[in-house]
Amino acid sequence: MFKIAVLISGGGTNLQSIIDAIESKQINCKIEMVIGSREDIYGFERAKKHNIDTFVVNKKTYGEKFSDKILELTKGKVNLIVLAGFLSILEGKILEEFNNKIINIHPSLIPSFCGPGMYGLKVHEAVIKSGVKFSGCTVHFVNSEVDGGAILLQEVVPVYFDDDSKTLQKRVLEKEHIILPKAIKLISENKIEFIDGKAKIIK
Repeated sequence: MFKIAVLISGGGTNLQSIIDAIESKQINCKIEMVIGSREDIYGFERAKKHNIDTFVVNKKTYGEKFSDKILELTKGKVNLIVLAGFLSILEGKILEEFNNKIINIHPSLIPSFCGPGMYGLKVHEAVIKSGVKFSGCTVHFVNSEVDGGAILLQEVVPVYFDDDSKTLQKRVLEKEHIILPKAIKLISENKIEFIDGKAKIIK
């Protein structure tokens, strides 16, 4: 059985999209654990409703050992780590141990509106301020460069003149909930290969 760990920092709507995809048999995998960066996040309630083990790993407690603690929890227990709205940056050994086995969902079309400090509503605020006509979301592999790993899937949404960050966020989230489970399915079925630092989907 293909096993995943899902890392969250908030309400867990992307987590819910994965749970729903598993329960509807779209993906043949198991969520082995949910790791959150705070105790008081609603995503944990979603996990507990489905009897998924939960762990809190925050930077205040673990400091520089933060990423090592997540590695300790996941090593040998999961095939893939999924960052589903996880706001902290993973560093160090975990990137080596899980090379090309960590994915993240980012709420823009990378390489635009990404990198250090670009997360959550800040991304959508920057998109609107720029005046671009399209935005979207990206599932990419995680490496040592923030939002710099190989791009796996992207989905586009229009940006309307009257949008604010929250209306745009809602439109992008709808697409996130589609492509994140799709990405997990592709990886779990070994349909990805890496060529010249890019991820190719095998038909």
